[in-house]
Amino acid sequence: MAAKVLCQAQRHTVTLASCEILLFAAENWNGPETVTPIGADVRRPNRCRNGQRFCSAVGHTSMESVLEEVEFLARSENRVAVLTALADQRRTRRELEADTDASQATLGRILGDFQERSWVRKDGSEYIATATGKLVARGLTDLLEILETECELRGLVRYLPTHAMDFDLRHLADATITTPTQTRPNAPVKRLLDLVGAAGEVRAFSHAFNEQNLTVVERRASAGELSFAGVLSRSAIEALADDPELRDRLRSLLDAPDTEIHVREEGIPLAVTITDDTVHMLLRDETGVLRASIDTDDEAVRSWASDTFDHYWRTATTLTPDDLDQ
Repeated sequence: MAAKVLCQAQRHTVTLASCEILLFAAENWNGPETVTPIGADVRRPNRCRNGQRFCSAVGHTSMESVLEEVEFLARSENRVAVLTALADQRRTRRELEADTDASQATLGRILGDFQERSWVRKDGSEYIATATGKLVARGLTDLLEILETECELRGLVRYLPTHAMDFDLRHLADATITTPTQTRPNAPVKRLLDLVGAAGEVRAFSHAFNEQNLTVVERRASAGELSFAGVLSRSAIEALADDPELRDRLRSLLDAPDTEIHVREEGIPLAVTITDDTVHMLLRDETGVLRASIDTDDEAVRSWASDTFDHYWRTATTLTPDDLDQ
């Protein structure tokens, strides 16, 4: 489970897309059996609860009234739980009580509110989510997932190379986030070393190859414990070649079995390592200071990382031991 980044977003925060979902649900429901086609000329009287309008006739719904609907759901975890439970399958009140831990009195109020909004209808002893009730539940679930991911990534987004990441950030929802602390300032690198130390195959594409990582990779590759393929920027290779000790270590890695390194003349705006089925990224700020690392085994992220590695690999040239002497 991902390390949680502090999130103080207000619970009624919404996106335009979520507003449009609730707008559709509020405007286009005529009853339990039929959904009004979009664009149909329909006028219905306003529905009211306790004297308060909660949706308007088609063509007159304001953003304020839609936001009130979002707030109505966001104010109560029980409302969210009941609606998503009914969107999953029909349930009796006793089943809803067991599934949500809401009291019967609370369920009575919630189900009444949902029936007024035509999100739920009753069939004998069971309650069923209507078509628009399911629509609202799906939109709400999507919104909650987006906000949960945003909360986790909020402190890191400025360091993410999003211009080079063509996958939906929601795929990072369950990622492991490691940040430096006062007592463990090197924690992100330590996380990488742990992954490399346990892997049988490592692929990397990066603008840097730090000493600790090079040491672990060289030791394990030389012992035949690790298959390594890397694409490094020209500047990363030059930095290693300028240091006699690191140059010798890199030369030893190139001589190791099942190891190949390519050099890319163009820059590489990422520091990505694929260890078996896990993708790890080191995140630095504009001054080069290490801010965090993030790793995940999400399939979409793995696919992106593999495709990106293959692209860099094809557009780079093979590094040989003789190149280090030039």
